[in-house]
Amino acid sequence: MAPDTNDLRGPCPGLNTLANHGFLPRDGKGLNVSIILDASLKGYNLQSEVIIVPAKLGLLTTNNPSSFTLDDIKLHGTIEHDASLSREDLALGDNVHFNETIFSTLANSNPGSDFYDVASAGKVQQLRLEDSETRNPFNNTNTEKEIGIRSGESALYLSVMGDPVTGKAPKEFVQIFFREERLPIAEGWHRPETPISLATRNPLVQSITEASNWTSSGGCPVIILDPSGDHF
Repeated sequence: MAPDTNDLRGPCPGLNTLANHGFLPRDGKGLNVSIILDASLKGYNLQSEVIIVPAKLGLLTTNNPSSFTLDDIKLHGTIEHDASLSREDLALGDNVHFNETIFSTLANSNPGSDFYDVASAGKVQQLRLEDSETRNPFNNTNTEKEIGIRSGESALYLSVMGDPVTGKAPKEFVQIFFREERLPIAEGWHRPETPISLATRNPLVQSITEASNWTSSGGCPVIILDPSGDHF
């Protein structure tokens, strides 16, 4: 079900999809670590070891001591980051809603194949970072933290929409996932039979990072601790 006008969604297509399918509260509110872990397992066969740190970081995006919303995680610098696969940089505009122009880099990648893979994912990350650094040169943040998050996200869309071991995912499934924020069940997708764990994810993250030819733009990794902008 598409979200209602009063439902909250955020910059993460994976969490938005879980809410649209009812694995998370459909209003996008009242989230906590346990709710995120349970929904990720039921919807994606995603093991808690993979998602528990991002789930904990979600609590830093709000002043509420025990829960957060999907909209809260748009806070720049905690989980949300520049050079997204489907959202604009905060300094350039809307960092919450899907942007087809941004997504076209991924959508048009790996020409001649019906699949995306770690090589195409790495190339997409390289192109997205180059675009962000060109158009957002004074506010782009690109440290070890950001590449870890970005490669982790790429590994997850390949795993959830495809094979967690090989990192190959049908283009049709991935495009529906990003553009419509729904599970492409009618098109033949099914929940991965192989659990998505650190053992499957980490090799994909490493391969994607290597394929992206990433280098740091300098600076120390920073995590925003609350909406006031406190950080370490």
